Amino acid sequence: MLLRLPTSLSEARRCLADGAVPVGGATLVWAQWQRDGFPDQAMSLRRLPEATVVDAETLGAAVLLHQIDDRVPEVLRRAAASIGTGAVRRTATVGGNIVGSTLRCLLPPALVLNARATVMDGDGTYEAELAEVVAKRPLMLDIRWRRPLVSAYWKAPGEVGGPPPLVVATAVHTEEDGGRRLLTAVRDGDEAVSASVPATADAGRVLDDLEGTALGGLPGEAWDAIRREVTDILGRA
Repeated sequence: MLLRLPTSLSEARRCLADGAVPVGGATLVWAQWQRDGFPDQAMSLRRLPEATVVDAETLGAAVLLHQIDDRVPEVLRRAAASIGTGAVRRTATVGGNIVGSTLRCLLPPALVLNARATVMDGDGTYEAELAEVVAKRPLMLDIRWRRPLVSAYWKAPGEVGGPPPLVVATAVHTEEDGGRRLLTAVRDGDEAVSASVPATADAGRVLDDLEGTALGGLPGEAWDAIRREVTDILGRA
């Protein structure tokens, strides 16, 4: 297998055109390749500047999970720190977790940040909704967001090899008119559900509003966590 390491967007497009398979740390595909055979060419974005950015409003797809630090919002940092073991976090990438994984532990944080992805195809780069990225699995270069006032992340204890643990991510944003908005995302099983409602000091009213969204159909265990997390973040906003 030839591993190609493009250093520019034009070179990355040529790799795609040549049939190179995008790969990050290969933590999700190595066993499959050993079983089914390795591709002729693979492509890593670890030398592409656009895919290795870490700052207050951007996170590159080739960034390793252990490199996610306090430059990004708390919700992303805590989510990354909860994924796998230290060895996994030193190998797995942001793009691999969001695009390649079925667990997508970084997806709920990205949803509450109202993030959008920069992706690439044979014609160039463009901006995409996260739902499109999850459904179509394009080559992702980064995710971008607007900084929240405050954010938080909670993940239930889980067992190795067991079902995906419950995740609740929250963030409060300032709107253009000066108001505040709460974004909440929950991973229950393999699915991530999100909702957005006005954020006021009345936690009970905010929770009532959330019950009228797509989150309303979640089970009681999820709602226990939602109530706790929403009440906490509204107290810090």
